[in-house]
Amino acid sequence: MKTLLLRCGFHKRSGIDVSAVLYCLTMWVWLKSNSISLFARDSLRTFCAAGKDVLYEAMNREDWNWRALHLCVARKALQPLTVPGGTSAFVLDDTIKVRSGKKMPGVSSHFDHTTGHHVMGQQVLTLGLSCAQGFVPIDSELFTSKTKVVGLCEPFKDGRSIVAVRHRAALSQTKPEMARAMIAWAQGAGIDAQYLLADAWFGTKPMIAMADDALLTSVVRMKKNTMKYRHTLHLPDKVVCQDMDLCALYQSAVRGQWEKISGQPYQSKTVVVGLNLNGPKAKVARWIKVRLLFVRGVPACDKAQPGKHDWCVFLTTDPQLAPQRMLELYALRWAIEVYFKESKQHLGFLQEQARHYACYVASIHLTAIRFCLLVMAKQQHGASGVAQMRQQFVGNATQIDYACRLWGSFRALLCGALDELTPVLGVNAALVVQTIDLHVQRFFVQALQLDPMQLRLEAT
Repeated sequence: MKTLLLRCGFHKRSGIDVSAVLYCLTMWVWLKSNSISLFARDSLRTFCAAGKDVLYEAMNREDWNWRALHLCVARKALQPLTVPGGTSAFVLDDTIKVRSGKKMPGVSSHFDHTTGHHVMGQQVLTLGLSCAQGFVPIDSELFTSKTKVVGLCEPFKDGRSIVAVRHRAALSQTKPEMARAMIAWAQGAGIDAQYLLADAWFGTKPMIAMADDALLTSVVRMKKNTMKYRHTLHLPDKVVCQDMDLCALYQSAVRGQWEKISGQPYQSKTVVVGLNLNGPKAKVARWIKVRLLFVRGVPACDKAQPGKHDWCVFLTTDPQLAPQRMLELYALRWAIEVYFKESKQHLGFLQEQARHYACYVASIHLTAIRFCLLVMAKQQHGASGVAQMRQQFVGNATQIDYACRLWGSFRALLCGALDELTPVLGVNAALVVQTIDLHVQRFFVQALQLDPMQLRLEAT
């Protein structure tokens, strides 16, 4: 573990060992504490000799490469999940943590599509890998909009530091640029996938072009907006090409021509069209063939047939992909929604209260690392799901914390009783207390799995 941390740039000149600090930062959420401050006040001494300031100082470090550590843990979590020749897909999505502090750098205005309103908060773009065996988050990045941006409370100590560079990227890069860098980061580490899955908020030409450049087959849901597609009709005497949006395509080539999807309760219609990824104003066109899958939803309980607006569209850059296969692949995207829910409710996602931008960078990666640990534990113990392992982690940590506090009370009572027996036992009274302390300390080292044998096993 120490070698891994040093390789990722985690080091301290003095004081508590960096591995012990990282251990506490990773596991404090299992005790259901609302913040690091409350954890330090109530339970920190159970697991480490550090104080609250040590933990916050670690979170505020500008030179620690949390992204590299996150990637190393994600690769380890992916080893038992990925099968040679199996289907795997990159999943891209974002989520918002609503925050309105005036001294919280990186907070800006974002449109929350779940509520339909603009909110102040921090938006996190996440890339994960999904397959039939599970989901693992690979990378995360904070994204700052151009509206109502809260600036830094104080400048970075070093403008060339890792956190300073990422702050500039959050302010200047677009989401397609961020996604391109994240996918390149994952592929450079040897994490490969065949597909890129995303919802309708990422169904844009820059995103599709980015996936095409990364040699990924896109399977994305599309909005019913004004984006134009070139539909070609081969008539007996001529070929007719028309540029139409999705609503016009529906009226021209889909309406009244629905087909049943085998094994699914939906009706569908596929149309192969051309899409210019460079847009109409570009000097050079970049046409590709895409397959649009129009899907008609199931009727509401009070209707015999779906309404005329009850349809959606999926796009893939593989024109040969079957409709049923497209829906099966897109269903893998739901795993990232489960990850976001688990992160916000149980894994401390941006839960830290701080004024330093580095703390937020550390938080999004620590959240992902905790989820990766749950995925690894799920595979090792054959659990039914990540939630089951989380509950077991919470139970174990709570029991250890309670036992340590209880031992403090018992020790005080025991020392008081032995003090009264000092005239009888003499110096043996102190020896009894030392022996009991030694055995109790050995128990907690074993319970916390901090013994040298366990640490060496984790390092292999």
